[in-house]
Amino acid sequence: MEVTTVPDCIVAGLDGSRESLAAADWAAREARRRGLPLRLVHAWEGLTPPGADPDLPELAVPRRWAHQILSEAADEVTQRYPDVRLTCEQVGSVPTEAMREAAEHAELLVLGSRGLGGVAGVLVGSVALATVAHARRPVVLIRAGETAEDERLPAGAGQLGTDTPYREVLLALDPDSACDAPVEFAFDAAVRRRAPLHVLHVWSPPAGYGDLPATAYALEIDSELEARARRAVAAVLHPWRDKLPEQPVLETVTMGRAANSVPAAARRAGLVVVGRRIRHSAVGAHIGPVTHAVIHRVRCPVAVVPHE
Repeated sequence: MEVTTVPDCIVAGLDGSRESLAAADWAAREARRRGLPLRLVHAWEGLTPPGADPDLPELAVPRRWAHQILSEAADEVTQRYPDVRLTCEQVGSVPTEAMREAAEHAELLVLGSRGLGGVAGVLVGSVALATVAHARRPVVLIRAGETAEDERLPAGAGQLGTDTPYREVLLALDPDSACDAPVEFAFDAAVRRRAPLHVLHVWSPPAGYGDLPATAYALEIDSELEARARRAVAAVLHPWRDKLPEQPVLETVTMGRAANSVPAAARRAGLVVVGRRIRHSAVGAHIGPVTHAVIHRVRCPVAVVPHE
């Protein structure tokens, strides 16, 4: 297994939306779980326009609004999580560039995500999407309203919502392109939460296979393909199971479409982990169809982990 060295802070990007405030709150909880400082970053390219006099009166109101976004979020985090070491930074640059730069110096970057907009299939939140597509560090996307209670199983009689066990961590795994980074992230998240890890692999039959009649021969092919998929998953997980033998791991291998099966399985999860292959292209946003579907449709936090 490869050894990963990472920077020593969590960064949350702010834009004043309910989603970004929820992201700051989740990031504070994650910073506390990891024993790391939290850095809040707000970027606005109009903070000091190129060539503009910073003392111009017309810049006073928008600049005050920008500072207010950061200060109010910082006050909320400090009040709720006084044990988390907090720093704040106002950046006068394009948000997509600022977030990518922030991610380079963080263990992980946390951003708000609105999921589906008014038109089906259109992601609202271009900054989050562009950052996920290009960041070289893990990015966690948070929906508005996400709370500490949502990370845990429903409370029973006499229990507080923050006293119950954590929901499972769901890892969407493709053994054919598996890399240590997403698997390591998922195991680490499960261990820190003392939560079960659910590893889901959805395999697809070869092209044209669906045209075969449902004969005993076809069923035999089904069985062999699934057995092959199970062996591949087991091979990827074997070194991690050996390293963390006490970590509960559930493996699910099923035939279907991952873009449908992963969001369905995520309804039971407190965190979903998906990989994104780094593509060395100068243009375009490449996140893959499964990751794209998960970002759009899953309501719990989604960690997108880049890998070669």
